[in-house]
Amino acid sequence: MHSLTAPTEAARPPKLLAQVRERIRYRHYALSTEKAYLHWIRFFIRFHGVRHPREMGVVEVEAFLMFLANERKVSASTHKQALSAILFLYKDVLKMDLPWMQEIGRPRTARRLPEVLTVAEITRTLSLLKGESATLAKLLYGTGMRILEGLRLRTKDIDFERGAIFVRESKGNKDRVVMLPHALRDDLKQQLRLSHALWEADRAAGVPGVELPHAVAVKYPRAPEAWAWHWVFPQATLSVDPRSGLRRRHHAYPETFRRTLTRALRAAGVTKPATVHTLRHSFATHLLQSGADIRTVQTLLGHADVSTTMIYTHVLKIAGGVKSPLDAIDLSAPPRRRDDAALAAMAEMAL
Repeated sequence: MHSLTAPTEAARPPKLLAQVRERIRYRHYALSTEKAYLHWIRFFIRFHGVRHPREMGVVEVEAFLMFLANERKVSASTHKQALSAILFLYKDVLKMDLPWMQEIGRPRTARRLPEVLTVAEITRTLSLLKGESATLAKLLYGTGMRILEGLRLRTKDIDFERGAIFVRESKGNKDRVVMLPHALRDDLKQQLRLSHALWEADRAAGVPGVELPHAVAVKYPRAPEAWAWHWVFPQATLSVDPRSGLRRRHHAYPETFRRTLTRALRAAGVTKPATVHTLRHSFATHLLQSGADIRTVQTLLGHADVSTTMIYTHVLKIAGGVKSPLDAIDLSAPPRRRDDAALAAMAEMAL
């Protein structure tokens, strides 16, 4: 006989991390944000001996953040991410809007000048890439898109007739339109042919369709299997969706392209600490160098504030030809020697 006081499995509330996961998905946060928040919340709880967050407060939160800053030496952006995860736990999951939450200061993130490649460095690097990697690199440099924006492109988002690419649900959950470079058209058409072959193979094998944003799959049940929603850069092998558990076609992994680009940069003789995001920085800087308007560049990059785009003008101010006083000195001319009489007079004065 079951006890009336013992809670059944169905009546038990989900565990804390499961509640965090549910709340994150309710807010439609990205999967990368979900993974980061779960990591910091789990770290915070274990740091304090697996105590429940309800039993802790500002002292424990500040002790954890001090540990990250002083012992782990994390950057200001990582520090802010950990703090955001903890505040999300208290405010959105535990519903504890306590006064001390407003008192915890966020570290100030330093504004760094972006790393920018020269046109020659870009040319050498792109020439060493082949196939899908070359197409993706040209896309990121030619449009200023972020790596995940490029990988999440759907076939319907490329408009060859109007020469435009539609970037959906980018940073800040915003859409924007970027140009379709003429030099990229043939490469993109070839990439779409390769993607279509995988799409046909999946349909023949009965593989579940691709992941769709929010409730699109509920409203349009056949949309996940439609060619219009298929990835432009699909992964060659099937994988398990971490949220739905379905084994289906995901877009290409960013880590794979990052490794390929790093090898190409080294082979091209680039000694700068360049990354995939450097292609976006180079796009913006080279556009401004060619005379593009700052507002146009802001729109293409998807920046909410023009002050964010203005960081590229700081690079141009220095690289644009401001003359150093050293350049006014003719160091190639031999120094003029003083005559003996002048040297003797100077010696007498010194005595």
